[in-house]
Amino acid sequence: MLNCSDPAARIHTELIEGGPQRIVFLHGLMGRGKNFTTIAKGMTETATSLLVDLPNHGLSCWTDAFDYVEMADLVADELRRDFCKDEPAVVLGHSMGGKVAMLLALRHPELLAGLIIEDIAPTSSTTSEFKHLLGTLLSKVDLTGISSRREAHAAIKQDIDDAAVRGFLLQNLARDDDHGFKWEPNIHMLYDHLDTIVAFPEVEGTFEDHPVLWIKGEHSDYINDESGEVMRELFPMTRRIQIRDAGHWIHAEQPKHFIETLKYYIAGRYDDA
Repeated sequence: MLNCSDPAARIHTELIEGGPQRIVFLHGLMGRGKNFTTIAKGMTETATSLLVDLPNHGLSCWTDAFDYVEMADLVADELRRDFCKDEPAVVLGHSMGGKVAMLLALRHPELLAGLIIEDIAPTSSTTSEFKHLLGTLLSKVDLTGISSRREAHAAIKQDIDDAAVRGFLLQNLARDDDHGFKWEPNIHMLYDHLDTIVAFPEVEGTFEDHPVLWIKGEHSDYINDESGEVMRELFPMTRRIQIRDAGHWIHAEQPKHFIETLKYYIAGRYDDA
């Protein structure tokens, strides 16, 4: 995989053509752009969508270490090169991608026509869940020994009993040139930098150009009253809403309500937030 510092390296994106509005989707840790395919296709009457593989994920380039500012700047370069070359777009980020989206807004506000943050705050959270998940992948999946994803599922089933979570993680297994398997994300680096991933860098300034829609899952604990104070310091025009019967992955758990919420925002109905 090319290092992002290589002049030939690019951020991988997929365009889903649709209506005149424009949305950029940024996924969470161990995700990829296509995780938002259902949402983007549900928005085609309203918007054209860009699904982004963030650095160190999917088919995008890798970095030597994890740095939110570097990631935001790399995404900004890609948007400026193509999708946002002529006009800004609404940027939506989930979890880790939400933190990248926040930094995009703070550092490159000219690229944004709006900001939507899905179930994450500009604060720190615990690494324990991610240490368990990524640690299990690294310790239990023998890339030289497995011959199918079914075998990989079996190898981690005892430690990760949720089939949906296993499927989400193992989407990142790809065939290599020797007919074995490889991890497409920069998984060793990501595991080593989990403390940075769950944190949020010190930043200056505020984003007051557009209303910010902040979406919380009812059963998720990533957003609380304390993080709300920090959020509104950086994004004074924040409107927080909650989607019922959803946890951290709202777009996957409640796609219909999620799409309706995005359409409501794009229609300008949160402008008085």
